[in-house]
Amino acid sequence: MTCELTDDDFALFELAPRFAQDRTAIDARWKAMQTQVHPDRFAAEGAPAQQRAMQWATRVNEAYQRLKDPLARAAYLCQLNGHDVHAAPQPPMPIAFLMQQMELREALQASHSAQCIEALGDKVAAHRLALQDQLGVQIDDRADWPAAATLVRALMFVTRLAQDIDQRLDTVG
Repeated sequence: MTCELTDDDFALFELAPRFAQDRTAIDARWKAMQTQVHPDRFAAEGAPAQQRAMQWATRVNEAYQRLKDPLARAAYLCQLNGHDVHAAPQPPMPIAFLMQQMELREALQASHSAQCIEALGDKVAAHRLALQDQLGVQIDDRADWPAAATLVRALMFVTRLAQDIDQRLDTVG
């Protein structure tokens, strides 16, 4: 490998640092890299070589987890560009967005049939895709990192709600 352990995920995977990515290409690159760095390949070279291979394998897996997930990838891009969405303090979320989230959560609590919960899940999934589309514009087209960071935080809320809907479906279905 010609890269370093300290390279960012995009450089490591030889990808342009963009939100829009081809998941198939990410998966293929991960498999190829895992083949190169798997510790078993270095068994005959002794413990130091295996230790280094383990570091590489871990680093490749961590990068893969971030790059394959649109939310994690967007948060990582924001962080690389000086807007860490996990750092405190963060600007408050727009009131309209927070009100919408409250209404959706209330609708989830009030839903008692699988059909109603699935319909709510469809609505949230559409909202999630719309946020991802907006992220693509803010990151790839405009490089508007403050706006992208706000959208990432919104997507975090929506993703948590989608997970809660899935859990609720498991208990009702």
